[in-house]
Amino acid sequence: MPLTKSLPNSPSLLKRAGTEKLREVFQKYASIQKNGEHYMTSEDFVRKFLGLFSESAFNDESVRLLANIADTSKDGLISFSEFQAFEGLLCTPDALYRTAFQLFDRKGNGTVSYADFADVVQKTELHSKIPFSLDGPFIKRYFGDKKQRLINYAEFTQLLHDFHEEHAMEAFRSKDPAGTGFISPLDFQDIIVNVKRHLLTPGVRDNLVSVTEGHKVSFPYFIAFTSLLNNMELIKQVYLHATEGSRTDMITKDQILLAAQTMSQITPLEIDILFHLAGAVHQAGRIDYSDLSNIAPEHYTKHMTHRLAEIKAVESPADRSAFIQVLESSYRFTLGSFAGAVGATVVYPIDLVKTRMQNQRAGSYIGEVAYRNSWDCFKKVVRHEGFMGLYRGLLPQLMGVAPEKAIKLTVNDLVRDKLTDKKGNIPTWAEVLAGGCAGASQVVFTNPLEIVKIRLQVAGEIATGSKIRAWSVVRELGLFGLYKGARACLLRDVPFSAIYFPTYAHTKAMMADKDGYNHPLTLLAAGAIAGVPAASLVTPADVIKTRLQVVARSGQTTYTGVWDATKKIMAEEGPRAFWKGTAARVFRSSPQFGVTLVTYELLQRLFYVDFGGTQPKGSEAHKITTPLEQAAASVTTENLDHIGGYRAAVPLLAGVESKFGLYLPRFGRGVAAATPSTATGS
Repeated sequence: MPLTKSLPNSPSLLKRAGTEKLREVFQKYASIQKNGEHYMTSEDFVRKFLGLFSESAFNDESVRLLANIADTSKDGLISFSEFQAFEGLLCTPDALYRTAFQLFDRKGNGTVSYADFADVVQKTELHSKIPFSLDGPFIKRYFGDKKQRLINYAEFTQLLHDFHEEHAMEAFRSKDPAGTGFISPLDFQDIIVNVKRHLLTPGVRDNLVSVTEGHKVSFPYFIAFTSLLNNMELIKQVYLHATEGSRTDMITKDQILLAAQTMSQITPLEIDILFHLAGAVHQAGRIDYSDLSNIAPEHYTKHMTHRLAEIKAVESPADRSAFIQVLESSYRFTLGSFAGAVGATVVYPIDLVKTRMQNQRAGSYIGEVAYRNSWDCFKKVVRHEGFMGLYRGLLPQLMGVAPEKAIKLTVNDLVRDKLTDKKGNIPTWAEVLAGGCAGASQVVFTNPLEIVKIRLQVAGEIATGSKIRAWSVVRELGLFGLYKGARACLLRDVPFSAIYFPTYAHTKAMMADKDGYNHPLTLLAAGAIAGVPAASLVTPADVIKTRLQVVARSGQTTYTGVWDATKKIMAEEGPRAFWKGTAARVFRSSPQFGVTLVTYELLQRLFYVDFGGTQPKGSEAHKITTPLEQAAASVTTENLDHIGGYRAAVPLLAGVESKFGLYLPRFGRGVAAATPSTATGS
């Protein structure tokens, strides 16, 4: 049955594009008109619409092969119905295999014949370098002795899976004509680079000879090596099982052997090779998850976040100058300012309630106990001061919170970057130190902000008197007065950040999916969860700071410093007074930092700038491993015409190359051999 007929009932991973919008895009690129209908040519579809093979010396045969995937009628033209059908195919869960099947289904009848299979295979770069016997027993087992059997889609998926394993074994036999069971290291390298090219990272490719230690490669070693490359995703799961989900724990060979013993696909020889490879790349006797990522290429799929801007500031990390690092900190500071303002605005009413509760004292002052609890405080503020009373003091808060949160996030990232090793790992003590430095740096902005904000927040408690404004508070306090209570502020902010940032990093890692990606909701949850212990444990310091910064009214106790406040609060109100407003503080700080951190990280995804440094873990930084991926990466501005399923078109075509090794020639015949084999987007 033709593939396109089954699409309407297929489950969708990407949202389908609307018919009218898709027709509008189609007609924009269609250059042929026949009998009142518009059609795309192969070049219209591949070069102009997809943006591939933009070189003037492109290989027209490869372009036609790729266009034939969508051209199910095989008449050399793509109609709108075919264009729409292929968009639907790209939305199916098994789109990668279906795309490959369409490539081989040369007649468009829903089956693949021997002639179809042989025709495509013979056009690939792999066959031109290491020819595969298309008359051997492997082919006959699938297509029959007379090669007349037709293969349906389900059978084709298995054929495609087995083909490269058979090709590798046939290549080994061709390099070992005497049948000794051994090949030279250089022959081993030649086979792996050509047959398993789609499974190699630069680190593995550069160490193929050194990993053999100069010895001849036996057939069992060769099979184990190729099997290891095929099973790297399974190896990653074994590692995560051994480390109970941690991606930074260093584990030994014995630990991973123990974890892998229940999986028959993984042998001790494969584990030996794994550690040889990791040792060749990083010179270490233990491995962590980053070692596995360096050995295994990234998936062809990726989480698609629309980037509003994408800038590459340096070509490589080696080009990071002092000026570039200053630019990176400025970039983070700017995003942190916006993120901090968003977070503060969301939770400001809770912060006001927290401050009113903490300033409420048990004493002889008439009418002192105005609020029974936080909810009572919230209701009375709305009743007596109106809804906007909940935002009293917001303006100075926003003026100060932008640089405060910005410097906090920037310093934390800066210190973490300096203490992170080459593999991207950072020890816990370094995370705590980075957080502490961030907390200390923010006090420069926090203290003036806090003292003005608090005095404005408690001003609403007095029914009489002139309205207090932020500037009048600043003039009254003066420069040094703005830093009253700075010691208490340090006592609160340093431990808060030292607890918060490491907790956030580890919680975020725990909530990431199996590929290490964090959905925005997991970022929000991680930020909120990390705020609970950080905010609650430093509440005593926050109470002391509030008492020092609020102007004592007639009859209230005054304090001269941190220690004086501590003694007097303990003597007059008891230890419970130090935990006043804990609930309100947690309910304010937890969501505020959750919103701030998710905003900060999403801004870095949306306005992506590569300074050659580290990117937030769990974002969408993917390795470029195939020519078609390089083509997609070279397009600095996203093609807005790639709607619906076509958002995945280039990654999926790259997947046909990277997963199945079906590399098609990039350039036309007769082009100089020295020309690199890559495709770039328009």
